[in-house]
Amino acid sequence: MMLFWTLLALMTAAAVLAVLWPLSREPRFAGEAAGLAVYRDQLAELETDRARGLLPASEAEAARIEVSRRLLAAASEKAPKTAANLARRRLASIFALIGIPALSLSLYLYLGAPEFPDAPLAERRALPVEQQDIGMLIGRMEERLEQNPNHGEGWELIAPIYMRAGRTGDAIAAQENTIRILGATAAREVALGEYLRIASGRISPESKAAFERALALDGKSSSALFYLGLEAEESGRLADAKTFWSRLVESTNTKDPWRIPAQRRLMLIEKKQ
Repeated sequence: MMLFWTLLALMTAAAVLAVLWPLSREPRFAGEAAGLAVYRDQLAELETDRARGLLPASEAEAARIEVSRRLLAAASEKAPKTAANLARRRLASIFALIGIPALSLSLYLYLGAPEFPDAPLAERRALPVEQQDIGMLIGRMEERLEQNPNHGEGWELIAPIYMRAGRTGDAIAAQENTIRILGATAAREVALGEYLRIASGRISPESKAAFERALALDGKSSSALFYLGLEAEESGRLADAKTFWSRLVESTNTKDPWRIPAQRRLMLIEKKQ
């Protein structure tokens, strides 16, 4: 265990050092170097012009003094800023090198569980269902369905779990197996229609067909009536949408979760007409 923590500390320190090492070094800015080089070039040109007799000695001397003054001023202005910035960067690097690993270790010791050993797969599967993660539950259910692919209740149970895990295609296939094995009901057809709608991002012809089958099985299915009304509205058939939602409102009580959304849609249609 001690060897593990030592290796972990060394790896963390090496990673932080690799990132922060460049910050501790003095940067070289092309713009600043070029500015100083300009003044040096001007001094060289002045000396050349004076030697060729193109510039009187007095004027050459005066120009040389002025350029030299600017060169010294630029160099002295850069030095304190560079030294101060370099000191701040090195201080930040030291703080990060020590502080980041210390903070990480403190959080792990407070929030984690370093005193517990790793849990093997067999032990995790032996935990109660409510203590297992969704991936583990799906794995166990899939193993059982592989052994008994005609277990309709298993497909019906795993379909919404697939949806929560973001596996929409598997959820659709599972729901289709449920209907094939256990038979169609309004609730099962509505669930299939919802999965198809989520997969396509809209009420597709396939999801619409599922809602229509649900309504044929139960003429008062509030969810089927709502989705068929929504499909009619999206297609521009406002009269059909109004008919579906009116049937929903008339056939449900105030506790039905689909009633209020349908009433709001009806109000919007009235404003459009």
